[in-house]
Amino acid sequence: MPSSFSQQTCAPVDPVSGRALPAAVLWDMDGTLIDTEPYWIAAETALVVESGGTWTHEDALSLVGSDLLAAARVLQERGGVRLERAEIVERLVASVSDEMSREMPWRPGAREVLERLREAGVPCALVTMSYQVLGERLVAAVPAGTFAAVVTGDQVTRGKPDPEPYLVAAARLGVDPASCVAFEDSPPGLASATASGARVVGVQSVLPLPQRADLSRVPNLEPVDLSMIAAVAAGETFDLLADG
Repeated sequence: MPSSFSQQTCAPVDPVSGRALPAAVLWDMDGTLIDTEPYWIAAETALVVESGGTWTHEDALSLVGSDLLAAARVLQERGGVRLERAEIVERLVASVSDEMSREMPWRPGAREVLERLREAGVPCALVTMSYQVLGERLVAAVPAGTFAAVVTGDQVTRGKPDPEPYLVAAARLGVDPASCVAFEDSPPGLASATASGARVVGVQSVLPLPQRADLSRVPNLEPVDLSMIAAVAAGETFDLLADG
């Protein structure tokens, strides 16, 4: 990983506030940009039922945001799935990929904020524990150039909550992770992004988000604009869930 980072000579600014935008924005995928958690839960449940086991909603929620091989181990131990971990992952990924091909379940505001960032010249990276085939489906569903880098779960040694995925994404973009803003929806993802040094925005999805002084929280991506992203990059925090 590089020890120094390239610097933009003309950093993009928010046209409304005039404040500098981050060097990059780093995006989780499942639950943050797209509402695929129901796809994952359905795929897990089908595997467990096929093996004669029981898989509760709470069991499924415990895997949200996890490395897929780690999730496969839980499906073996708790769900009784009698397959090798690699085969479990292959089955899960194939099922979710099929569902994504039928319908890309965008979360509110996701496409709009990606478009604003692209127009403003802010590079974005996709940082997901889903595998490359799923990341490619999302990238293919947005205009060319929306994502300058993609890091998937099968491209890293240590998945979330380890910071490696976000550190790899920043390195591929040639930026300091501390100059980035990351969007995440799960506890493992929040831990990964925070440990990388990025400023973090939690996006409410299927799991509650912790209330922390260093964490901005939003119900979805509809209220997120360039001014908010610039403010987060400058160290400010917003909590749009405080009254919810």
